[in-house]
Amino acid sequence: MGYGDVGFLGQQYTETPNIDQLATDGMFFSHHYAGSTVCAPSRSVLLTGLHTGHTPIRGNSEVQPEGQFPLTDTLMTLSKVFQEAGYVTGAFGKWGLGMNETSGDPLNQGFDQFFGYLCQRYAHRYYPAYLWENGQKVNLPGNDWINKVTYAPDVIQEKTLEFIDQNQSKPFFLFMPIVMPHAELAAPDDEIFQKYRSKFGDEIPYLGSKGADYGPEMNIPAYQSQPFPHATHAAMVERIDRFVGEVVAKLEGWD
Repeated sequence: MGYGDVGFLGQQYTETPNIDQLATDGMFFSHHYAGSTVCAPSRSVLLTGLHTGHTPIRGNSEVQPEGQFPLTDTLMTLSKVFQEAGYVTGAFGKWGLGMNETSGDPLNQGFDQFFGYLCQRYAHRYYPAYLWENGQKVNLPGNDWINKVTYAPDVIQEKTLEFIDQNQSKPFFLFMPIVMPHAELAAPDDEIFQKYRSKFGDEIPYLGSKGADYGPEMNIPAYQSQPFPHATHAAMVERIDRFVGEVVAKLEGWD
């Protein structure tokens, strides 16, 4: 997702009213950059406050069969600071900073609760067979790397909102590293997608490489074929916007 994908910065096709409202009501950093150009070190910079010359995660170093090089247990992270101050801490989305039972496990880096993708390579897929919750695999109904039934971002959002509900009477720190619209383009065939399908009309399809499509020979890090790439990307961005709106509505509902 780029800066030009939101309405308040001139986007005329994709609708992002909730993010636009955040920019109106809050603070917009026009000269701000992510900590790195790729996933893991960018999140490492954010959580540790160390730039890429000092943070130990400086690239997407893969660990097989699942995961990335872990954060060390000697680091101070934003989540540890909040946790030590008495906040309930939760992370929901993409991690990529260490698998379960390593020093980089979210539960070892100051989070009381985690739900989502521990491995950012697996986060290339929006219909995975499973996600992770506090170190345990959670199978997604109907998904088996062949069949696509349960859209993972929707499940992660449900867990995010549950966390807010469960902790509304306590101070809490919520970290939402949303996966969309990274890697493969995939969105449910719902009213959001159909709106952009009508807007963009016929498109030039994206054809994935060998093993890109779901099936017995699927290569997990690849990107699936997509007949409507522009409509799908727009639908994913608007889905992010709706997620943002749901979180803001919950917080404002406590006033």
